[in-house]
Amino acid sequence: MSESVSDSLSASVGRRSVARALREGERTGARSHAQWQGLPLVVEEGLFRNALLREQKRADRFEQPFVLVLVARKTERLCDAATWSAVIEALTVAKRDTDVLGWFERSSTLGLIVPEIDVNDSSFARDLESRVQVALARRLDAETRADFAIRLHRHALAGPAASDKVETADPLLRGLHLSTAARVRAGLKRLLDISASALLLLLTSPVFALVAALVKLKSPGPVFFRQSRVGEQGRSFKMLKFRTMHVNNDASMHKQFVSQMIKGVAPTGGGSKDTAFKIVNDPRVTPIGHVLRKTSLDELPQLWNVLRGEMSLVGPRPPLHYEVEQYKPWHYRRVLEAKPGITGLWQVSGRSRTTFDDMVRLDLRYAKNPSAWADIKILLATPRAVISGKGAC
Repeated sequence: MSESVSDSLSASVGRRSVARALREGERTGARSHAQWQGLPLVVEEGLFRNALLREQKRADRFEQPFVLVLVARKTERLCDAATWSAVIEALTVAKRDTDVLGWFERSSTLGLIVPEIDVNDSSFARDLESRVQVALARRLDAETRADFAIRLHRHALAGPAASDKVETADPLLRGLHLSTAARVRAGLKRLLDISASALLLLLTSPVFALVAALVKLKSPGPVFFRQSRVGEQGRSFKMLKFRTMHVNNDASMHKQFVSQMIKGVAPTGGGSKDTAFKIVNDPRVTPIGHVLRKTSLDELPQLWNVLRGEMSLVGPRPPLHYEVEQYKPWHYRRVLEAKPGITGLWQVSGRSRTTFDDMVRLDLRYAKNPSAWADIKILLATPRAVISGKGAC
């Protein structure tokens, strides 16, 4: 028997074996037992998406992007197990040993995680797609192949764009963490934000009037200070505060302070460890501004941002754009994984953790384990943090 005929028969037998394993998996509910028969390992949907999330975090942490290849049906027409087995075989041939093959959507879309790509190789994605196309062409006829689409999603490291927005990874990759349970939690959190912010705006209206009058009487300029901040998923919004500074002040002092803080250098102008994240004796701040900052009353107008959906009562503090420009890739997760808040875990934990990295880790810990009870505990702890002076920022 010739070598080519032998290879053809082996491939045919392999495809039938994979098809049989897929059918058995569908009947028994076990999605991925082919590996136990010496067949290609196809990770089931839940595990594959978890692996994808881990790869995102690893890529951000070590500044090493990756590519996700998706092979999906274009139509709703059912695809038999033999066809899927051919697609699985094609992807197995095209992938490297370190790549992960699995179901992105069960019986609808296969995914291939390709980690540690060369960022300087502009032809990598094109070559990868070509390998997959060739492997499919050898196993599927033209009509069947036309039912499938190949899409490549490159996980670009998060970073500042030329505009005032932070453009991050591919939208498909960016929304992976939003499971059904996460969407339910987000809905409940939004309900709490709307009801609580509306009630607090009503109850604090006399305080609003008093503070507004003091700000206007004590220094010339507007009552409110509007500043562009980086919000959820890197979108910009105008954050409101009572004005605590003189108008037309120079921001260079604060830019230098923020730069030193992010780099882990002891910021010039910082005070004790309890005030390490704010400038002490800032000459730009008005006399009434010092009082407002000490009591955190300058933050009250952010209740309007919460009501509008731009912020939450609890979450990471929204950073400035020139702050985000100096972030390391893993720092960006604090603006990608949670909506910014008026108060948060870092504020109520005190200022003993004086590094910027520790602050980010606290924000990420909150984003990883969100719950209504966690929000309530943080909200209840906030007044004590404000009174002690460790929560005002």
